[in-house]
Amino acid sequence: MGGWLWAVIPAVMVGGGWVSENARRALKTRHERKLELHQAAERHRLALEAANRPPEPVCGCTHHLAKHDQQGKCHEVVEAPTAWDADRKPVQYEARPCNCQQYIGPEPLSTVFAAEIVDPR
Repeated sequence: MGGWLWAVIPAVMVGGGWVSENARRALKTRHERKLELHQAAERHRLALEAANRPPEPVCGCTHHLAKHDQQGKCHEVVEAPTAWDADRKPVQYEARPCNCQQYIGPEPLSTVFAAEIVDPR
């Protein structure tokens, strides 16, 4: 009985290591897939929230409509380059009013008028 027991113990130890390594790898793969599913669900939720938001009225100068007056002039202050180095990269900036003159973007719904289609008589 003692002769075959010495052959079984190393086989169980080697086989047990193989089983535990496979189980560890399977659990790691399962964990990575779960994380990917959670990340995909989060991206989906963020995309749905972004789709349900109304468009932001942003001008071509990247400023909000609230920064423009009725004539379309932008009243925001921007940093404009005033000095450049030998590689034509700006090295000095100065605060100046935005030169944008016209708001270009979606028209807010509060200024839209829709006539009634059906006569309410």
